[in-house]
Amino acid sequence: MSETTEVIKELLESINLPAEYRTNSLELLEKGESRYVRDLKVNFSSTLTSDHLSAKEIGLIGASIAVNNHNKPLLSFFTNFAESNGATAEEIAEAAACASLLASNNIFYRFRHFTQKEKYTQIPARIRMQIMMKPVTGKEFFELMSLAISAVNGCEMCVNAHEDSLIKLGTTEERIFDAVRIASLITATGKLIF
Repeated sequence: MSETTEVIKELLESINLPAEYRTNSLELLEKGESRYVRDLKVNFSSTLTSDHLSAKEIGLIGASIAVNNHNKPLLSFFTNFAESNGATAEEIAEAAACASLLASNNIFYRFRHFTQKEKYTQIPARIRMQIMMKPVTGKEFFELMSLAISAVNGCEMCVNAHEDSLIKLGTTEERIFDAVRIASLITATGKLIF
C-alpha cells in the first residue's frame, strides 16, 4: 500500500468512513501520489480542536457548514461529533436551519451589495427570520454560525454585519477567526469527500 493510500485510509477512518470509500477526486489524488492528502488529513484534524470554541460548538459549526455545502458524509460526522459533545437535537436542527436561512440571506444581500442601487435597499426583503430573534443556541453563537456560513458563501455585506454584531456582543476576534478557519477547512475537505 502506498503512503498516499495509507494517509487517505487514515483520513477516512477519522471521518468514520470505510477505508475503501473513494470519490473521483480522491482517486485522482491517490493515483497521482499527491502529497496534499497529508495536508488534508492534518487540516481536517485541526477542525476538531480550538482554544476559543467548545467541542460542541465545533460540531454545530461543522454541521451547519456541511448542510450549507450539501455534504452528507461530513454532516453525519459533525452531527455525531456535536451530539457526543452535548448538543441537543434542537441545537443541531438550528444549525441546519441557520444554513438554510443564510443561503437566502447571502444571495439576497450579495445582490443588494453588487448592484449598489438605493432602490433595492428601500424595497422590503420579505424574508422571514424569526429564528434569529431567540435562537436555542443563543444570540452570540447563532451570529457566529451565520458569519461562518456567510464567509463560505462569499457575502461581504453579511460577513461585515455579523462580525460587527459579534464584536458588539463581546465576542473576541480570535473566536471569530477560529469559526471561519474551521468553516474553510471543512469546505476544503468537502471538495474531496462528498
